[in-house]
Amino acid sequence: MLYLTRKIGESIVIDDDIEVTVVEIRGKSIKLGLSFPAEVSVYRREVFDRIQAEKAIAGETGAGGTASGTVSETGADHERNEDDDAPVAHRASARARSR
Repeated sequence: MLYLTRKIGESIVIDDDIEVTVVEIRGKSIKLGLSFPAEVSVYRREVFDRIQAEKAIAGETGAGGTASGTVSETGADHERNEDDDAPVAHRASARARSR
């Protein structure tokens, strides 16, 4: 794992077309801004893990869908309030704009 130190307003660039910027630091929370191509999917780790678990379950049962009340891989663009801890999934194809 690579560790970097960045201050508010500073960025890192990944593979020429993904940029991660430190937007705000509040206590133990850091708000990051991400710019990335439309074909890239970006998920919070807990959402990604849940999607992978759903894929594994669907593969075991041969079912093509997901159980109700779970995060769907095709999951639409979800926003969260910065004080909300609810899982978030961002699909770049659904959100071409960057902050």
